[in-house]
Amino acid sequence: MHEIEGHGHHGGHGDNPLVIPVSITMSVLAVLLAAVTLLGHRAHTEELLLQGQATNQWGYYQAKNGRLHQDQIFADLLAVSAVTDKEKAAALREQYRKEAERYAADKEEINEKASELEKELGLYRRRADRFDAGEGVLEFGLIICSLTLLTNRRLFWFSGMAIGALGFLVALSGFLVRV
Repeated sequence: MHEIEGHGHHGGHGDNPLVIPVSITMSVLAVLLAAVTLLGHRAHTEELLLQGQATNQWGYYQAKNGRLHQDQIFADLLAVSAVTDKEKAAALREQYRKEAERYAADKEEINEKASELEKELGLYRRRADRFDAGEGVLEFGLIICSLTLLTNRRLFWFSGMAIGALGFLVALSGFLVRV
C-alpha cells in the first residue's frame, strides 16, 4: 500500500483519494467486459454454426423434394406411355411411386429438423444481441468511470458504476432468453 501511495505522489495524483478505488472499479468493469465479450463471441460462433447447419438441412430438403417430383413424373409417364412390356412398366411405375412416398416421408422429417435448427439459431442470435448490448453499455460505464480520474468528480465514478452494473445486467439477461 505504501508503494502504491508512493507512486501516486510521483504521478501527481497523491492528493486524489479517488485514484485507488476508481482504478479498482475500472479493473472490475474491465474483467466483466472481457467476460461479456467472450460470451458474445461464443454466441456469434454458435449462431454461425447453426446457420450453416440449417442451410445444409434446407438444401437437403430441396434435393429430396426434387427427387420426389422426378420420381412422381417417371411414375406418371409410365402410367400413360405405350410400352411393349406392360408388366415391367407396371413394376417400374410401382418402384417410382414407392420411392416418391419415401422421399415425401423423408422430406417431412428434414423439414422438422431444419425448422428446429432455425429456432435454435434465433435463440443464439437473440443471446448474442443481449451480450453485445451489455458489452457496449459496460464499455460506456468504464469510460465514464475513467473520467473521475481526470475531473476528480465522484459523480462520474458513481455514474460509471451504475452504468456498468446496468450493462452487466443486460448481458446476464442473455441467459434468460429461451426458444
